[in-house]
Amino acid sequence: MTDATLEFPPETMRRMGDQVMRRVVDHLARIDEQPVRGDVDATALCRAMREPAPEEGSALEPLLDALFDEWIPRTFNTASPGYLAYIPGGGVFPGALADLIASGVNRYTGVWPTAPALVQLEANVLDWLREWMQFPATARGLFTTGGSMANFAAIVSARERKLGAELRRGTMYLSTQTHHSVGKAARLAGILPDRVRAIEVDSTFRMRADLLSQAIAADHAAGLQPFLVVSSAGTTNTGAVDPLPAIGALCAREGLWHHVDGAYGASFHLCPELRPLLAGLPQADSVTLDPHKGLFIPYGTGAVLVRDGEALRAAHAETASYMPENQGEEFYDPHQYGPDLSRGFPGLRVWLAFKLYGAARYRAALAEKRALALDAARRVAALPHVVMDAPPQLSLFAFHLEWPGATLAEQDAATRELLERVTRRGKVFITGCQAGGRFLARVCVLSFRTRQAQIDTCVEHIAGEAGAIVARARA
Repeated sequence: MTDATLEFPPETMRRMGDQVMRRVVDHLARIDEQPVRGDVDATALCRAMREPAPEEGSALEPLLDALFDEWIPRTFNTASPGYLAYIPGGGVFPGALADLIASGVNRYTGVWPTAPALVQLEANVLDWLREWMQFPATARGLFTTGGSMANFAAIVSARERKLGAELRRGTMYLSTQTHHSVGKAARLAGILPDRVRAIEVDSTFRMRADLLSQAIAADHAAGLQPFLVVSSAGTTNTGAVDPLPAIGALCAREGLWHHVDGAYGASFHLCPELRPLLAGLPQADSVTLDPHKGLFIPYGTGAVLVRDGEALRAAHAETASYMPENQGEEFYDPHQYGPDLSRGFPGLRVWLAFKLYGAARYRAALAEKRALALDAARRVAALPHVVMDAPPQLSLFAFHLEWPGATLAEQDAATRELLERVTRRGKVFITGCQAGGRFLARVCVLSFRTRQAQIDTCVEHIAGEAGAIVARARA
């Protein structure tokens, strides 16, 4: 007869925990020695990994061997100090400890009455975010799995507040550089693509407020109902910050909801000296943040703040006869502000990290990333054959290779080759994008592990590979 017991004895659990922790700590201790991009050409490997569910259990150690020796190395090493690709997410160790605690005690935090003190910890963190974004006391928020779901929550709140049942009349506006999750969220919220307007950007890749105003006027004239503008506080392609004050003023005049997608850039608002870079953000109706980017928390940690918290609650609140009686308005109740009833405990990650580090240390780290990006951009822009297309508005910059007589296709090919050759050296990983009618290389500095040594390496490798590529092209 098969044993039905699923509990491990305490000593076994301690031994298993020690095995896992040793692997994790050893991995992190050698993170800067590991390739910044593993071999992800793993088609044959993934086919070979397919297997039926195991009928019998196995020992832990062989499973850890496979994970740490075979599978984890064959990834983008997003935790590496040399990871300057996409938008980095290093993942501070306190976040891992928080996940162990949250999964270990497995308390239910979907509603306040089931775990009041634990939910209060999460409410505290949301209040910290509200204060750092300089949102009013009326604001409420929600932790999500990332910026995509945060944008979705904001769009649903705006739709409910501004449109009600008149979904087909509603039109929303974003820039051509807006993250693709916004369009997806709009579709899921019932705002179909024919009601979403993509506004062109200026030479710095920022939404043009004049064209936005014209698009809103045209939709009014057509009998439609403009209701939402989504601007960016740091686009993925070039790190552009849209003209938030102008967009906010336009939205206020026209009665539109102004949502700021700050998944990448809003965290810089923690630093008072950097707030002018994000002027206008505190006046937005809602903002998306990704603590797993600018707050260095492990992946799966997003957040949304809504200026009028009642709008967020009204869009999501529901009850049922089997639910605990609501405690009223004094305490935060997560399920009243988002779609999830069963949920994890994401706020613990942020709470524990800030309690262990302190906000001052976080501000210093964010300011350092901005300074490192400025230093890297200055030095890269000074290299021969480099054209800086997007200087860093925050901590991301974009550029391309160019030389006399080169066609656009040749410049694009050379810039793509530069990315691959720099990354193949194994110390830094940079990626590119299509923007402004050409292919751009981009460097994003946002991992807490990235320091001056990695910036020096990045500039050195770009200089060496760019020179070699252009010399060959001109030969």
